[in-house]
Amino acid sequence: MSLWEAGQAKASGNAHFVYTRGPLSLGSEALFRMEEDTDGGMRFSSLCFISDHVGFQGTIKTFPRDFVVTEIDERGRLVSKAIDESVYEISKTQSEPSHLVKKPKLNIQDVSLDHEGEEEATNLTGYSYGEESHQSGLHKEDSVNGVTSKCEKENVDLLSSLLDGKTHTLLEQFACDIKGMWNSKTELIEPSLELSLGRILDKSQRAVLHSAVRQKFPFLITIGKSSEVIVKPNPEYKELCHLVSEEEALGFFKYLDAKKENSKFTFKPDKNKDHRKAVHHFLNKKFGNLVETKSFSELNHSAGNANTAITVRFREKARSHGKRARLECERREAVYTAFTLQKENLEMFEAIGVLAIKLGVIPSDFSYAGLKDKKAITYQSMVVRKVTPQRLKNIEEEIKKKRMNVFNIRSVGDSLRLGQLKGNHFEIVIRNLKNQTNDSASLSERILEAIENVKSKGFVNYYGPQRFGKGRKIQTDQIGLALLKNEMVKAIKLFLTPEDVDDPVNKAKEYFLQTEDAKGTLSLMPEFRVRERALLESLHRFGMTEEGCIQAWFSFPHSMRIFYVHAYSSKIWNEAASYRLAAYGSRVVEGDLICLDEDVDEHVSSSKVHLVTKQEESARTYAIHQVVLPVLGYNIQYPDNKLGQWYQGVLSRDGLQACRFRVPALKLNVPGCYRHILKYPHNVSYQLVHSDINDKVEGSHDNDATSSLSISFDLDASCYATVCLREMMKGDV
Repeated sequence: MSLWEAGQAKASGNAHFVYTRGPLSLGSEALFRMEEDTDGGMRFSSLCFISDHVGFQGTIKTFPRDFVVTEIDERGRLVSKAIDESVYEISKTQSEPSHLVKKPKLNIQDVSLDHEGEEEATNLTGYSYGEESHQSGLHKEDSVNGVTSKCEKENVDLLSSLLDGKTHTLLEQFACDIKGMWNSKTELIEPSLELSLGRILDKSQRAVLHSAVRQKFPFLITIGKSSEVIVKPNPEYKELCHLVSEEEALGFFKYLDAKKENSKFTFKPDKNKDHRKAVHHFLNKKFGNLVETKSFSELNHSAGNANTAITVRFREKARSHGKRARLECERREAVYTAFTLQKENLEMFEAIGVLAIKLGVIPSDFSYAGLKDKKAITYQSMVVRKVTPQRLKNIEEEIKKKRMNVFNIRSVGDSLRLGQLKGNHFEIVIRNLKNQTNDSASLSERILEAIENVKSKGFVNYYGPQRFGKGRKIQTDQIGLALLKNEMVKAIKLFLTPEDVDDPVNKAKEYFLQTEDAKGTLSLMPEFRVRERALLESLHRFGMTEEGCIQAWFSFPHSMRIFYVHAYSSKIWNEAASYRLAAYGSRVVEGDLICLDEDVDEHVSSSKVHLVTKQEESARTYAIHQVVLPVLGYNIQYPDNKLGQWYQGVLSRDGLQACRFRVPALKLNVPGCYRHILKYPHNVSYQLVHSDINDKVEGSHDNDATSSLSISFDLDASCYATVCLREMMKGDV
């Protein structure tokens, strides 16, 4: 039976396939077998292995301390470590709301990141001139004609901290060359002349770099191409220099780039009406959507007559109208507090619920970069809105009773987004080690072999079981499918479907399905079930209608609503990975999708994806670790081979042929992305701990009295340690 037939069998509830043993080598096919769940039901689970070692047995998560997960932030640092305030100086200035920052050197909280990934010039914020500075051109303390001002010294220092010495020197030389060409008689500059400052992975650092370059060199423009920052000559600067002095041009572009509200810039007085008209025309033609210009008469007391000067100010509508401007204004006025959350043996949403109650906010006021295990000790970054750092510090002692701790508390300028991390660091203890059945080889040799194999060959990058919840009857992907099909009432009932466990939570759920009495169910639902209670409170208020269920889903934050849809996409990706490996093995074949960027650690965008040609297949141009598979969404392409047909079959099977992967009623948009089929652990280290003596032997493989394995490694964002361990141990963990 093919995997496609297996998928059809799943839909009708007739079969369950599990990969048992047998690596996937070039041209090989995976082996599958029938297996029935212990509860008598059937579920499709297509998980296979990529390497050929024997593996070993053991148990994980015996105690929460056996599984420690620590986020690695975008700068590559463990969030469990105390923050060095000097390291965060730039990011704090960037992200703290203006009313919380004392005498900021850079007004970078106004930085717009909308330019990322687009080939257009950016207008980013840098030094903010005060009102006085613009009344008559540049303030006398600022730099003109080579005199370095205090602000420019700060920009030089900032550029030095963001760029390596060689790149910083190249930038200085590039700027000097551009000025030299413009000052030459020919004034000819190659339109394509540009300088790459390299790839800056951290988004906030890119924003600061854009701003610092433009403030230091207003005659240059910066362009963002994905994570690369490119510098080019600014032709509009040169054009303005034909109309006004270089000093005035410098001042105007710095003013324009700073975007300081309620500020003005005034050019030098000009008696020539025709010349003023030409300046007005240029400014309105080039920047009319941002600024407006007017001529004002200024009395020259020494000469006893009036001169007329052009004053520029930002348009009112540019500052306060439009959805994006309103959102930006709201963002600046909001209070955001970042912190590291440590929790032990606690579900993340339960922890958020407790914090929300203690702080007097709602769960949707919290944002985070990734979900974390329950039965573990975890450290993760979080941001909460409408809460000051002091308020959060005030509840530190109180929440310790709930097995939580908060530290690294600081003000920032915006929420976190899912995926806004580099990866996770794992420290894991595997207990009760023993050989696989009928394997008489040295256990410690098997362990060493397994670890080295996974280090060199990787593992199939499946989404882990925690992605789909612990429910045996209902899993999160089924709820996500219902949401994608706009079946809101069905999705609510799936969420509140009880398991076959006789406890208060499941009794409350059973009562609800029988009666649809939200108020009565609330009285039965334990207080610690925060999500269920939030949903039931909304249902009690709005009713069990389609519209009422939509309102109930809004009791969850956006990240939680979209989690269910992502769970469905993840389930399909897992099935697709197994089908791809079963169909083609580790060969890269025509129609496969590969990622062109070796440095991509997280989900891949469409711009980085290439369709393998017949010639490339014959030449073996690419390797299996470069192959990516689409994660369902509205902005993806499918492989142009049997796998592409398989995807279409799955969408048809699940009733999503016409699905646009948007759920407007819940404000959910799922563009989709691409995910590497293989991943590798980084920075792997381990110790074998013997039962006869409490001694740790590094890398030992000569004593089978070993009782536990302590192993640590790093994984890229969205990779699962349990999946890596499954490949290592050759069995479910």
